[in-house]
Amino acid sequence: METVKFNEMQTVKRNFFAMRNGVIADTLRKAGAPFRIIFGLNLPQLVDIARQTGASRDLAEALWANTTTRESMLLAPMLADADSFSKEDALRWIKSIPTEEVADILCHRLLRKAPWAWSLAEDLVTTPELAPYARYTGLRLAFNLVGSDPERAARLASLCTDTPLARSLAEEAEFLLGN
Repeated sequence: METVKFNEMQTVKRNFFAMRNGVIADTLRKAGAPFRIIFGLNLPQLVDIARQTGASRDLAEALWANTTTRESMLLAPMLADADSFSKEDALRWIKSIPTEEVADILCHRLLRKAPWAWSLAEDLVTTPELAPYARYTGLRLAFNLVGSDPERAARLASLCTDTPLARSLAEEAEFLLGN
């Protein structure tokens, strides 16, 4: 009997299917998640799949382009190599963010590692028309970076005090500054 070989995308999708959780998927659907396909995987499961798969720029891009599947967009930032991911790549991905959850994972797993992360956060907060989730993504990214420069985070948060996220960022920056 011949062994069937699967390409990387097929292997990832088979892992999604094997780990699916109908209760979580139904809850997300009822909450209005915009994805056509939701497997209901949680973050530790996605991290485990990323660890098994390893970094792959091509696979990360293919997963990010698979905007109909929640887990594809959440896994993509875990597989992208931060060293070869440019600010232009980030802006391209940010323009297609469909939910806050995707923005959170993108910031935490990929964007915060980039040498231009602060610059990107500032661009996103000061130019929210770049994308529907631009301001949110900029603030989430700043939250990931606040420990490295609390003064910068406080200045950024002061630009949009009308959001709970900006207020939380300002509070965190003040705490770190000892104010």
